[in-house]
Amino acid sequence: MHELKPIAKDSIPRALSKAERYRLLNEPFQAESICRDVLAIDEANQDALVCLILSITDMFATGESELDHAAPLVQRLRNTFDRMYYEGVLQERWARALVGAGYPPESADRWFQLAMRAFEDAQQHAPPGNNDAILRWNACVRMMERIRVEEDDQDEDGDDELSIDDVPMR
Repeated sequence: MHELKPIAKDSIPRALSKAERYRLLNEPFQAESICRDVLAIDEANQDALVCLILSITDMFATGESELDHAAPLVQRLRNTFDRMYYEGVLQERWARALVGAGYPPESADRWFQLAMRAFEDAQQHAPPGNNDAILRWNACVRMMERIRVEEDDQDEDGDDELSIDDVPMR
């Protein structure tokens, strides 16, 4: 088995920039790997922790990662707002992954509720001018409404046949 090679401490800013770029390119595994390399030499690096949390949650929808892979990382965040906010992000993204995987809305509903509670708690600790938690809370509400509307539409149709509208876009 090969041994991992450490990166130089002065390369951290560049490495984190690359990790963010890989996230934006929808390559969360690559971003995760870079963040783990950064944390191997600077275990308290908050930017690397946040990017790692987001990279792991990016993989929820594909089933390549699980909730318990990211939850312990959130507790390593020093700032109270960040801990509460990213706990909410974790729960919201898990809920969205459940919806995407076809679980019934009730399964995701509990996770959306937990996320919204975390966002409410985070907002109480937000720096002035930072409404990130409110934006996420509102996104949860809208997603829950969308899920309910889609569920109601399916119930009204009473039609189990596959239509062209049911086929995902590629």
